[in-house]
Parts: sequence; C-alpha cells; structure tokens
Amino acid sequence: MTEPLPFELHVPDEVLADLRDRLARTRLLGDSPRKPASGLDTGYLRELVESWITFDWRAREAWLNGHPQFVAQVGDASVHFAHLLSERADAPALLVMHGWPHTFALQLDFADRLPDFHVVVASLPGFAFSSPYADGPMSETRIAATMHALMTEVLGYERYFTYGEDVTANVSDLIAATYAEQVVGIMATHAHFPNGDERAALTDPGERAFFAGIAAFHEANGAYGHVQSTRPDTLAVALNDSPAGLLAWLAEKLVEWSDTPTGHPQAVERRIARERILTEAMIYWVTQSIGTSFRPYHEGADQPDPIPPTSVPAVVHIQRHEATYPESLARRHYLDLRVFERLDEGGHFTAAEVPDALADRMRTFARSLGALD
Repeated sequence: MTEPLPFELHVPDEVLADLRDRLARTRLLGDSPRKPASGLDTGYLRELVESWITFDWRAREAWLNGHPQFVAQVGDASVHFAHLLSERADAPALLVMHGWPHTFALQLDFADRLPDFHVVVASLPGFAFSSPYADGPMSETRIAATMHALMTEVLGYERYFTYGEDVTANVSDLIAATYAEQVVGIMATHAHFPNGDERAALTDPGERAFFAGIAAFHEANGAYGHVQSTRPDTLAVALNDSPAGLLAWLAEKLVEWSDTPTGHPQAVERRIARERILTEAMIYWVTQSIGTSFRPYHEGADQPDPIPPTSVPAVVHIQRHEATYPESLARRHYLDLRVFERLDEGGHFTAAEVPDALADRMRTFARSLGALD
C-alpha cells in the first residue's frame, strides 16, 4: 500500500482537438427497420454527437476537480478515487462503487448530497483513472478485497458503510459478508442475485419466475455482454477508435436501463443530464479504458462463486429496473434486514437518477444505527 497522491484531471488541448475533428467527420447510419423500441436511435445519437463537438469540457473538468481526488497503489492496481470529507471528523464513512458502463463521475451527485458522511467514490481497476490489475483475473472477490483495503489500510477507516451498483452490487455483498466486523451496514438497490447454480436449485415459484424473466430479458437484450465476454478486444478496437461508436455503446445502456419511457431515448435526460452522459463518454475516451472495462465480463466477475449471507444491518431499496425482485431472496441473504421497499422512481443507475431520494435513505439508515445524530 502507498500513501494516496493528489490527482487532478487535465485533458491536453491536442486530445480535445483530435476528438472534435473525429466527431465532425462522423458517418452515421440510419435506423434498422427492426430496431428495438427500447434502444438508442440515430436522431438522438446525432444530437449527442453534435453536443459533444461543442461541449464545454473545461467547465465540466473544473467541476470534477472540485471533488478532491487521489490515486493510491493497492496491491498491483493503482486505484483512483474521490474522497469527500465531512466537516465533522467523527462522521461515518461510506464506500460508493459504480458498475458498467458508468464511472465514478456518475456517482458524484449522490456523494455531493451526503455532507454528513466521509464519502469515498472509487474507480474500479481498469476503469477511468484506475489502472487494471497487472496480473490475474478481475473477479468480484478480488475487487472486494481491493476496495476493503482502500477503505481500511489506505484511508484508515475502522468501519464503514458500503453501496454498489451493477457489477459492484455483488462486490458490496461480498464486502459485507467477508469483512462483517468492519462494515457498519450495507445499502442495496441491486439486491443480492444467487449465481447460476443457486438459481437452478430454487423451488419458490415467484423466485423462479423472476429469474425466468431476467433470462428472457437477456436473451433479447444481452448481446452486448456476450460480445464483451467473448470478443472484448475486437469490440474495444472499434470503440477506442471511434468516439461516436463509443458514445453510442455507452448511451444505449443509459437509455435502456434508466427509469424512463420506452421508445423515447431523449427521455433519459430527465434522469441523467446530457452533460453527465457526455462526461461519461469523455472519461472513457481520454483514458482509453473501454477495453479494460470489459474485463469483468470475460474474466469471470459476472459468473461469481456463491456469496454467503451477511449478518450486518442492511436496507434494500429495489430500483425500477428489477421492480419485481422477490422479497424472500433479500430476507435469506440479508439476515439483519431493516428495510425492504420498492422505489417509485429510479432505474439501474439509481444513485445518478434519484440522488436526493437515495441520500435521504442513506441518512435515515445511518441514524437508525446510531452512526448519525
């Protein structure tokens, strides 16, 4: 472990000029006759490309740099993170983790709403400004160990809350199960999913129906994951070379997975403003990290070993993308479940889509455990 070093983002002018030149020469195609209604369309992609050309990146860069950021060596990865300290020295600590395809930047609006916490918003190894692991697979167990070491060994927090989305939902579950004595509590909007073998052994009709629905959804909409897990390098070449292609690949998931009406891609901006979408694309572009962001898909992090139940206090707020998640699953995994509810708003990117509502719930949870006044 090393002492964290301050980090400040500054994209060179020549990188921005090259990006604008590439975007200005974009060759867009029309929509396919059988394009899924839920996805991105050419009209909205054209709007995003044109906005990216004139995007005031320096203003956005200054906003990002207004959040203190650092880099620390944790094992064989250089881990980037934002560290927002409360004015109260005895404030509780909270680890916030992103998934794919978002980055730490999309979680900052949530962190900004928690001035009564010491908030750590980490970039996963291989994402944004964190280096990939130098050797070995990017498994959920390994990510959990890295994030726990960041919180305890690097930053010195004896105990902390944890929250993760998408890939890091399981990572957060693993942290709570593995390091229970150092976890005050876990908040989940992507509640625990059993692995494939565990799902096959389920007998409850409601639980089986839920996962049958998940399987059907992925059969129709999961091609992205299959490509990322089987041909990651070929796809990465295309996306790393074409900013419009990269933007389309990322924005499609923001459109499809957010809590917005199907068939209206522009509606994503009701939840995630355009400048935030373009910030995500810019971070992937300037760091050339799209290829390493695929590593969880082809190295096994999306095919986990069983995660044991956890006894740490837990609250579960089911986001709209998985609205029918069975409560029985949560109660078997989170043995000290304090709250189970289904959110009225907020999809897959819950912390980004409904940051105020989620921050309120985080504070309520902390107060219930005596961690906040």
